[in-house]
Amino acid sequence: MVADFITTYAWILWLVVILVFAIIEVVTVDFTFLMLAAGSVGGLVSDLLGAPFWAQVLIAGVIALLLLFTVRPALLRALKKGGDSTPTNVEALLGLSGTVTTDFVEGQGHVRLANGEIWTAKLSRIAEERPVETGERVVVTAIDGATAVVVPAERNAS
Repeated sequence: MVADFITTYAWILWLVVILVFAIIEVVTVDFTFLMLAAGSVGGLVSDLLGAPFWAQVLIAGVIALLLLFTVRPALLRALKKGGDSTPTNVEALLGLSGTVTTDFVEGQGHVRLANGEIWTAKLSRIAEERPVETGERVVVTAIDGATAVVVPAERNAS
């Protein structure tokens, strides 16, 4: 009875599976569910051509696997190809120069970075122990929480 139901209405099952995979793909944009949906289209077509249900599942699985391992990697490369390679967030701050706005006391002070932001800053451990005064140039070497770790610009140049 169940086998007769599946055989009679398999095309509806395939349409539902295709729709579910398509919806998930729209949300994830990973191309995995797109390949599974395309495999399910193969199952639907094989049902319409009169193949038994086990063969439909096998055909859908083979098509989906082939697409996952051949077409999907090329689509992912094409999607990432046009990405902006400009550094952002912390990566954009590393190597940025700045000017000391308040004298460093016990290794901490404030700097105005080249992008206009004012940051609390501390001297890097590699920086020599010497006073860093207002107006001196520094370079960001790391970010520690909300603090820029800096070295004097002359030291960074050598």
